[in-house]
Amino acid sequence: MGALEAIVSAVLGYLCGTIPFGLILTRWAGLGDVRQIGSGNIGATNVLRTGSKKIAALTLLCDALKGAVPALAATWLYGTDAGIIAGLAAFVGHLFPVWLGFKGGKGVATNIGVLFGWFWPLGLIFLAVWIAMATLFRKSSLSALTASLLTPLWAVLLHRSDLLLPTLAMGAAIWVKHHENIARLLNGTEPRIDLGKKG
Repeated sequence: MGALEAIVSAVLGYLCGTIPFGLILTRWAGLGDVRQIGSGNIGATNVLRTGSKKIAALTLLCDALKGAVPALAATWLYGTDAGIIAGLAAFVGHLFPVWLGFKGGKGVATNIGVLFGWFWPLGLIFLAVWIAMATLFRKSSLSALTASLLTPLWAVLLHRSDLLLPTLAMGAAIWVKHHENIARLLNGTEPRIDLGKKG
């Protein structure tokens, strides 16, 4: 992979990652500006606070796809290293979208998509850990923190040591972005997942 391919992969990934699906979909559904409710985050968990499970699920899917698509496309075009660059760039784009003053989401859904784009078993394991923790504790943040902490270990166990540093980097970013949630978890005030009754 040459410098040009690396740059193309990074730009492609970042631009895909910056698409604010949570904001776009809630406005399209007539639910207002998602940044004005709950945590002010544009991710699926905060979209769920609008009361619409369907829009939250669609946001989750779209945020995952914007990580998976560039990772897969760059891998197909230029190889594994390019796919890693594109995936990381998409993740960064979600966290820091230029169109929203670099104030984006916390990266969990996009992280999942990137993992599926790189090596689908890692994405599947992340989802399995998240679902297990969410079922047991009903805390979205705790589920994401646990899954992101374990992902680098699984990368090594599954003989994908090339993904150790990328998954460590994304996991560290997720922990930093969840610093307020961590504080609430420690003092017992973190809200539980509210599935609500609205569609």
